[in-house]
Amino acid sequence: QVQVVESGGGLVQAGGSLGLSCTASGGSFGINAMGWYRQAPGKERELVANIMRGGSTNYADSVKGRFTISRDNAKNTVYLQMNSLKPEDTAVYYCKVEKFSRPYWGQGTQVTVSS
Repeated sequence: QVQVVESGGGLVQAGGSLGLSCTASGGSFGINAMGWYRQAPGKERELVANIMRGGSTNYADSVKGRFTISRDNAKNTVYLQMNSLKPEDTAVYYCKVEKFSRPYWGQGTQVTVSS
């Protein structure tokens, strides 16, 4: 069983920065993609960014140039550095870890950007 635990998030003014981190338990063998998704009220969950074990990344167009995803394979941890935050970035952010192609989700952490 894989447990996914997120930390970070909170309230920040527009233009500010926040960092999120997410750690998966249960060993690193079999973990490939790690990523962040978000869901705003009344909207569907969407991909923010993901990163493969080898380091290749993928970003939503809305966050390119502002957010940076990284990971530490030895720690089974993925990070999301969010800069130049906008009110439209307000959402619950979820971490997703794929182990042996099965998805495991964290409980979500709230990010609120005030204007």
